[in-house]
Amino acid sequence: MVKKILLVDDDRFMLQLICRALGTKGFSCRTAKSVKEALGLLFEEIPDIVLSDYSMPEIDGFEFRRVLLRDKRYRNIPFVFYTSFADENTMRQGLEMQAVDYIDKSTPVHLVVSKLNNILDTIRKQHEKSLFEIGAAAEALNLRSVPVSAPKVEDFKLQFLYQTYNHFPGGDFIDFIKTDENTTFVVLGDVMGKKWGAWFFSFNFLSYIRSAIRLCVFDGISSPASILNKINRIVCLDPVLGDVLSTLTLMMIDRSASQVSYAGAGDLPVIHYSRSSGEVACIRSKGLLLGIYEDGLYQEDIINMAPGDQVIAITDGMIDFVGENGKTSDYTIFVNKLSLLLGQDETYKKIKSEMFSESTEESVVDDRSLVIIEKEL
Repeated sequence: MVKKILLVDDDRFMLQLICRALGTKGFSCRTAKSVKEALGLLFEEIPDIVLSDYSMPEIDGFEFRRVLLRDKRYRNIPFVFYTSFADENTMRQGLEMQAVDYIDKSTPVHLVVSKLNNILDTIRKQHEKSLFEIGAAAEALNLRSVPVSAPKVEDFKLQFLYQTYNHFPGGDFIDFIKTDENTTFVVLGDVMGKKWGAWFFSFNFLSYIRSAIRLCVFDGISSPASILNKINRIVCLDPVLGDVLSTLTLMMIDRSASQVSYAGAGDLPVIHYSRSSGEVACIRSKGLLLGIYEDGLYQEDIINMAPGDQVIAITDGMIDFVGENGKTSDYTIFVNKLSLLLGQDETYKKIKSEMFSESTEESVVDDRSLVIIEKEL
């Protein structure tokens, strides 16, 4: 994986020298001659590490570091001071601002590169250790935001794909709830937020959703829109979840009627492929994100499923990608690309190969999920 670094220094020669050396070692460098320019670059793309001079006109490196610490988007980016002012007092000030290291400008360039590589490798190992420990704890408590596999439903094929961003857990969650031999609910959602916080809240949302579905079915209610209304009211009244927004796609497979009932809360349109006509339709929900208002305005769409028909639901990570101008979101581009893969004998494998392979990881900017419902031939 390419390591992205932001270099900040008012010395043009030093920027070129370090950038050229880092480039030969697999780094992708962006350079800024001032803090103002650096903040503009940070807004466009988050690097893996920042290497910044201390002494710069207008805004110095210390104030730059203070600005980053005040902004939750940037405060966790590893920060290294690169300066000729290496006296003990200056170094102590920098390290007190959670800088991971101080590098003297008299250090040979090849050693600077080695030091930055070591810093990133150490951070990666700590990250992997944290992921392992939290994953082990979640496994012990049987906490999963994504199932191990999809259930078998007669006459239908259920499949899903899930990918985290940069191996961080995120807010996407998936579930399949089979209430009887004829009825299966498909749940796909995305808690707003990043990494650990969103991942943690995904379990809470899933717990509410599972309980609401089973209680509603027990009371004779199977309409996804009605169930969504109940889930939304519970979330709005919850003092913790009420401040956390989430999208939700809720579909019910009625095997005997060969139908999929669909209602959504702030989600992306589901995609329906008709085998008989070869047409692809995008069905947009009208409901609001969970937790905004007690009346979420949820409505229901009925999708009649003929043999070979497919319904695809996605989270917004599927439409996010890195373009020439940074992160871009485009639902239409995604649908056009997906349409070429629908209706084929191996649709799932082709989607996995073309959209979830290791070669596509560089373009992934968020955790992403995709669920496929197919009526068997």
